[in-house]
Amino acid sequence: MEEIKLGMVGLGTVGSGVLEMVQKHAAKISAVTGRKLALKTVVVRNLAKHAAVAQQVYLTTDLNEILTDPEIQIVVEVMGGIHPAKEVITQLLTAHKHVVTANKDLIATEGAELIELARANHCDLLYEASVAGGIPILRTIADSFAADQITEVKGIVNGTTNYILTQMAQQHWSYEQALQKAQELGFAEADPTNDVKGKDAAYKMVILSQFSFGTRVPVAAVATEGIDQVAAQDVAQAAAFGYTIKLVGVARLAGDGLFVEVAPALVNRHHPLAEVNNENNAVMVRGQAVGDTLFYGPGAGGLPTANSVLSDITTVMKNMILKTNGNSFNRYSKQLTLAESAAVKDRYYLALTLPDQPGEMQKLTTEMAKLNASFSQIVQQAGQNGQARVMIITHEMSKAQLAQLQAALAALKTATLHCAYRVIE
Repeated sequence: MEEIKLGMVGLGTVGSGVLEMVQKHAAKISAVTGRKLALKTVVVRNLAKHAAVAQQVYLTTDLNEILTDPEIQIVVEVMGGIHPAKEVITQLLTAHKHVVTANKDLIATEGAELIELARANHCDLLYEASVAGGIPILRTIADSFAADQITEVKGIVNGTTNYILTQMAQQHWSYEQALQKAQELGFAEADPTNDVKGKDAAYKMVILSQFSFGTRVPVAAVATEGIDQVAAQDVAQAAAFGYTIKLVGVARLAGDGLFVEVAPALVNRHHPLAEVNNENNAVMVRGQAVGDTLFYGPGAGGLPTANSVLSDITTVMKNMILKTNGNSFNRYSKQLTLAESAAVKDRYYLALTLPDQPGEMQKLTTEMAKLNASFSQIVQQAGQNGQARVMIITHEMSKAQLAQLQAALAALKTATLHCAYRVIE
């Protein structure tokens, strides 16, 4: 049986998982593809750090050993980051190597250029593992929804923030306490900024948007709010209202455009996403024909992510046999503009502080009435220093109305709006 040689750049958590799976599942890979697969060369930064692995696979610090090796036809990039990963993949594609990557940052920001380079060199560039780790969501959207019109894709696509919010709800912890625990357990980085500020999830929503709607949305155009300002009292009040707070990425058709956002949201406790806890991820796809479908599983981790990488590798191997390499992972393309704020409508949870005195609540309701906005639930709690905390769930209103309300409350000078979170029923 013919053997296909594999190279890899990077040997961290995911790279180690790929090495383990290639060795353990060699027989099944051969049965599925009709070819043997062997990991020949791995490029690492520090040979001494990976000395224990040197007995299993050849290690080098020189990328040229892969670039100039005619036997190596497929290369896995799992070094992470945008640079020098972009330059590495560019060299690999130029050398006519097929590339499989888990690099969401790179695909979301520089993917269009690399995809075109892969096409020009008749190479595959696959990146299933870049979104939701072990959940095979991209290929499912590209293949299984090829004939359906997707109208919305939303989900919990960052395990770090989901773990933190789960612990805040279940343990009644502050954000700081939950973050510290996440770091102790290895669910959060020492510098968690990309996760807790929502940037990691925004990268993933850019990729999901392109697969679902055919439109590449710039990362800067994704309305992004993280969880670092989520207060324990809002988590508790959400529970009292019958909701749980999750960091939710959403991309949906609104009016004639596309709306893409990453932000905390109140999710109804009976909604499937409300049951997605700790480091797990889930993506819900809504199609005109099939309605809602939910994809749930581990969003990170060495072996789950490596499984998605190996799935891409077997796809490349099959394409090599059929001589169909060089086709884009996602062929769907459609030019959509970003939706107008007046077309984006949701219910919202608002938390404010007002002077605890007669007439102040009436000012709030008057401003809402001016905008033809109203609320379905409201709770007022006595606060400190003569201030009352008011929590509201509104009826449906547009993003434009919400912006006008925020401006009106700021003009009052006596009201402070602490948060405005979308409500998902």
